Amino acid sequence: MSIIIPSSPADHKTIKDAMTEISNSMVRIEGEKAFIKEAIEELNDKVDIDKKYLNKLARVYHKQTLAQATAEMEDLEALYESCLK
Repeated sequence: MSIIIPSSPADHKTIKDAMTEISNSMVRIEGEKAFIKEAIEELNDKVDIDKKYLNKLARVYHKQTLAQATAEMEDLEALYESCLK
């Protein structure tokens, strides 16, 4: 497979503009990830709950998947009880 390199200046500009916007988006994502990490660390310091649980709580809250997470944990518990005890 080979890459067909565009020769049109308009295509070059389109590609460059898209890469600039994508890069800008990646910078925003990195900033948001840093904010989330700092917020979790600060919350951990204030309430003394393990960061692992705070991160899980944040994901479940964001996705609104508590019922699904609870059902999965119940399934895992049943499987463990059945097979490993």
